[in-house]
Amino acid sequence: MEKITSLIPPEIKKRTEAEINGLTFTKNFRSATAEEWYVFLPGFKDPLTQGAAGKVIIHYDLYGNRDVYINTTIIYDDPALHHPDLHTLVYEISEELVNRLVSYADTLLSVHAGANSYQAEYIGHA
Repeated sequence: MEKITSLIPPEIKKRTEAEINGLTFTKNFRSATAEEWYVFLPGFKDPLTQGAAGKVIIHYDLYGNRDVYINTTIIYDDPALHHPDLHTLVYEISEELVNRLVSYADTLLSVHAGANSYQAEYIGHA
């Protein structure tokens, strides 16, 4: 039998689970075409305000009344989340935020986290 080796170090996996379990968010702003959410994580915060670790901006482009297209931007304000060793943590938290706030809608995602920044596309299948 082959030995399965995890690519995620156990300490990062444990920390990721703790951050996701403690993840909360609150809506800051809403307009007809956009929402802004503050993201709170137990181990991270904005160094200037000592508040939310980041924010999520969800922008809806409405074309007629049949097609809805969503652009989602996540901005992490805590510089600790910019450290390359935390790429897996940033990715997992970002995926959880998309799942909770955008759900199964098609979205283009842009994550701003210093060296851990990336872009992704989520396509729901009917």
